Amino acid sequence: MSEWGAVLDAVQLTLSGDKELGEQTLRRCWSQTMPSDHAQRCVIAHYLADLQSDVATEVEWDERALAEFDDVSDTDLAPIGVPNAKGFAPSLHLNVGDGYLRMGRLDDARKHLEEGESALLDVERDGYLQFIGQGLQRLRQRLEEHA
Repeated sequence: MSEWGAVLDAVQLTLSGDKELGEQTLRRCWSQTMPSDHAQRCVIAHYLADLQSDVATEVEWDERALAEFDDVSDTDLAPIGVPNAKGFAPSLHLNVGDGYLRMGRLDDARKHLEEGESALLDVERDGYLQFIGQGLQRLRQRLEEHA
């Protein structure tokens, strides 16, 4: 899948509230990707995770997004207006860490909290990344409550 149009359309469906059609469309996009389409697979998995009702399935998609992210470069995301791929890392770690916390995997959640906080230090904080930083702070608080 070399074009972003279908992926962005599917994300827009999801964000507009049509979660069922959005999930169907995202899954279709996923099936049309090649293993080398890391950026698209990262974005698709990131949004598919949010649509899952089961936390274990949600975490599986979050883990896929994070695994794909390892091979994503700035140029891969430039076509969708993302100038710095590093800006995705804090959000991906937050999502995995949150899922692990909800599954009772506290050590794994702490690891991803720390990785998310570390990744946040590597990027300039715009409004979105400030929001993610607040999410990481809330994750830290929730983990401290379990200590």
